[in-house]
Amino acid sequence: MAGKGQGGFGFGLGKMKELTEAFKKAQQVQEGAKRLQEELDELEVIGEAGGGLVKVVLSGNQEPRRVEISPDALGEGAEVVSELVAVAMTDAYNKSTATMRERMEELTGGLNLPGL
Repeated sequence: MAGKGQGGFGFGLGKMKELTEAFKKAQQVQEGAKRLQEELDELEVIGEAGGGLVKVVLSGNQEPRRVEISPDALGEGAEVVSELVAVAMTDAYNKSTATMRERMEELTGGLNLPGL
């Protein structure tokens, strides 16, 4: 019966090695996520509408940076300009979301972390 207890001990060491590797991978992801956050803060994503008459600029983290409205768009009236701004905002948001998703996949790809 003493042999059964010894066998369990070896199995526990193997699991400890797996746990240590999982912690290392999690730390890599955490460090990468911090760098990614900094990169996204500096990144500018541009959404456009009306063939460039209106541009909305967001950070990679979807924080508004600025809105650029061509003087040519102003002659179209407030309603048209409002619609163009909304379309440009949606474009910028979709682009920034896609960029964030791609960068996260690059960060977590190949790590085989459960749940990611």
